[in-house]
Amino acid sequence: MLTVHHLNNSRSQRVLWMLEELGVEYELKRYERDPHTMLAPPELRAVHPLGKSPVITDGALTIAESGAILEYLVDRYGEGRFAPPHGASPERVRYNYWMHYAEGSAMPPLLLKLVASRIAGAKMPFFARPVAKRIAQTLQSGFIDPQLKLHFGYIDSELSKSPWFAGDTFSAADVQMSFPLEAASQRAGAKQLPQVRAFLERIHARPAYRRALERGGRYDYAD
Repeated sequence: MLTVHHLNNSRSQRVLWMLEELGVEYELKRYERDPHTMLAPPELRAVHPLGKSPVITDGALTIAESGAILEYLVDRYGEGRFAPPHGASPERVRYNYWMHYAEGSAMPPLLLKLVASRIAGAKMPFFARPVAKRIAQTLQSGFIDPQLKLHFGYIDSELSKSPWFAGDTFSAADVQMSFPLEAASQRAGAKQLPQVRAFLERIHARPAYRRALERGGRYDYAD
């Protein structure tokens, strides 16, 4: 049976959602973040050398990386659903683009914002705190926040063209893009953008999304 190695409050929630949309039976193995470092537990390294989630095992295959997992699931179990047909159609080109954009372009500034906030609040000798805080604030105001505004303004504009990322039909690209938009809603105020907000409302109302939340446990990005 297909197994999802699921880390709480993580990108692997997308994998559960995709499986619920597909109607594929799966086993769920839960892992909890370290409450102090928020890192994945060392047990995940027994599944994949990088020790991160999401990871799935399906027979002899072990697959990591959200985009690769979603593409595998759709190809293996989709029966033509959740992706435009292979080829050079505008829908397929958009589908491929957003599948890669999610982690390649949307997530880096969000990760930098998280790192900068942790630098600013890190425990360190008192004489170093002002310098660290000033560096974090300069990085955030001079680079991170402008990049977030650029990227999520662009996403909002693109969503005004069609209800879903690949066109008029829901696809795995929408599942892949869900995490950056949910994270940006929490960390960067992206929920104030009208098309982003409407997209989040659409996905959160899907029955398969709700079932995935019930299976996966705590996921702070869904509100």
